[in-house]
Amino acid sequence: MIPAYPVVFLHAFPFSARMWRPQVEALEGRYSVHAVHLPGFGGEPARAKTLSAFAESVLEELDVLGIEKAVFVGLSMGGYVAFRLFDLAPERFSGLLLADTRAGADPPEGKEKRTLLAEAVLQKGPSALLPDFLNAVLSESTRKARPELVREVEAMILEADPEGVANALLAMRDRPDSFDLLPQMNFPVLLVYGEEDALTPPEEGLRMLEKLPNGRMLTIPRAGHMANLEAPAAFNTGLLGLLSEVYR
Repeated sequence: MIPAYPVVFLHAFPFSARMWRPQVEALEGRYSVHAVHLPGFGGEPARAKTLSAFAESVLEELDVLGIEKAVFVGLSMGGYVAFRLFDLAPERFSGLLLADTRAGADPPEGKEKRTLLAEAVLQKGPSALLPDFLNAVLSESTRKARPELVREVEAMILEADPEGVANALLAMRDRPDSFDLLPQMNFPVLLVYGEEDALTPPEEGLRMLEKLPNGRMLTIPRAGHMANLEAPAAFNTGLLGLLSEVYR
């Protein structure tokens, strides 16, 4: 049987599909929810070294599940994978939520930083990402008000596989510019950004919004890069609105 109303979640770096727990719980029973572990994360082998290879692994999983079309939800690196998925198989998209991500490629200084960080992670493990990355992905508001979430996010970072983390860093470093894909997305697209996102500020979403035929944008106050965890109620409201538009 083909799953009804499929929703496919693509996680951020360096997390696993576990980061989508608040969304999975909100959607279960109403939609066919599939939170994918990308290669090198959540126990999956670190066999992919490009974002296109990540996307191909997602398509393989969807084929096994019998999912022909879906609404995709990608946050940060998950958004980069969603772009590669659309480039490979645009016919698989019913709708798309892009959160805290960007369509542009890394500038030279960004590429160098990812290269050095990949080398550090292979030498020292995922602890090489701390504390700078932890402080970057959570807003100041979250860090002050929700110490339990800070601990949870730190634990998810530390459980990541070093090889998978390094592969993902280099894959993101080498990703192409995806702005040319946006005008081709002739389906509902929701852009979600944490107002305090220091890594991909809301301005990145506004740049994409100009090129989307059927796009809209939600900015969430007091949230940072991990908007789905920092403000799950607001994130879920936006997601459910998108799903109600696609699956009428």
